[in-house]
Amino acid sequence: MNLQGLKINFLGDSITEGHGFSSEEKQFTSLVAAQTGAVTRCYGIGGTRLARQTKPSENPRHDLDFPSRVTEMDPDADVVVVFGGTNDFGHGDAPFGEFSDRTADTFCGATHELFTSLLNKYPEATIMVMTPLHRASEATPNMHGKVLKEYVDMIRRAAEYYSLPVLDLYAVSGIQPAVPVMKDKYMPDGLHPNDAGHVLLSNRIIKFIENL
Repeated sequence: MNLQGLKINFLGDSITEGHGFSSEEKQFTSLVAAQTGAVTRCYGIGGTRLARQTKPSENPRHDLDFPSRVTEMDPDADVVVVFGGTNDFGHGDAPFGEFSDRTADTFCGATHELFTSLLNKYPEATIMVMTPLHRASEATPNMHGKVLKEYVDMIRRAAEYYSLPVLDLYAVSGIQPAVPVMKDKYMPDGLHPNDAGHVLLSNRIIKFIENL
């Protein structure tokens, strides 16, 4: 797929919105546009999750779950990229749920609701999914007794169910903060990629879309 002139909507959290890099032109969405001629639109909101929060957060903006934001995205996208899940693991209070769930009240249900909503809104577009990156303390169970990889695996499973292409950043991003040299170079805070990390992300994304 040639990215020149394509309209790409990026739905995400703080990594997509812009935490960790030094300036807007260093953001992975900006890098994709600059390197390919695509028109990129950033729908990233820091702190947000796929699943609906049970108790309101101190900042109401953090409770704008992914499925609820689909209607606000521009409708003429050629490609839609979903990049979330790390906040569901990190601080989301919604239950993990079961694969059979179909509402955003659980993480599993939210993946289904999100992918269904995107397919209905963008029947002619390419919808692709990116798994969460590795992060510090990812192997420590969260409040639901789950580790990050369980969220990653659910995203993979749901995407496979809907036959959506998956860029498995958990497996191939080249960023693993548990490895000191990688953390120092790409993710100093253990969660948000820095400028160099955003270069890696943009390169992975460009190659992936080109091969679709």
